[in-house]
Amino acid sequence: MKRSILLAVVTLMLAKVTVLAADNSLSDQEKKEGWVLLFDGKTTDGWMTPKGKTLANKHAQEGSLNPHTCDYMLTSERAWENYKLSLDFKISRKCNSGIFVRTFPLMPRPGRDVGFNGIEIAIDDSQTAGFHDTGAIYDLVKPTKNAMKPVGEWNHIVVTSDRNLLVVEINGDEVSRMNFDEWSEPNKRPDGSAHKFDVAYSTHPRKGHIGLQDHGSDCWFKNIKLLPLK
Repeated sequence: MKRSILLAVVTLMLAKVTVLAADNSLSDQEKKEGWVLLFDGKTTDGWMTPKGKTLANKHAQEGSLNPHTCDYMLTSERAWENYKLSLDFKISRKCNSGIFVRTFPLMPRPGRDVGFNGIEIAIDDSQTAGFHDTGAIYDLVKPTKNAMKPVGEWNHIVVTSDRNLLVVEINGDEVSRMNFDEWSEPNKRPDGSAHKFDVAYSTHPRKGHIGLQDHGSDCWFKNIKLLPLK
């Protein structure tokens, strides 16, 4: 009797085990759900500079992408609309980096860098939760908390870009959310406070390129996956 109960418990436990994919690959379940792998773990295939130039494979380092010393950001060759982006990142000491979404077009306006054409999720070596800290929608929305692990440890981030909504989750916690329909004036948040971007985000393109920013520091990204949303 005891052995049969033990076998039943073990069987139940095994049934609940989630089969995880190896780094930079898709599990059978992810393939079934429609996830797309954006980084093969070995090359920069599928990525370019904002100017459309091919990238050197030096940015592919030990199973991760490091945008440091690129032309502002590593940019996805394809522009995406309505999706869930999932990836892991690890920072260096004093890191300043970020993940860009909805970057469109890639041609910057005179006097502006290409960052003004997208929206950045900040990644920084800090412990506070301000407009420029990890998880913030840069200079627009503060995170509710700084959910990042210490320097040198891998973090998991999920960014949902779905029509008028942008939602950021770090290590399982939702930390920031932005409803673009509420952002009707350039340089002004919905509460009336000022920000740096001369953009009315209610009319900002909702389809664009994904970018991994180089802002002078090493930052590594892996397991970069995207699920298109209907």
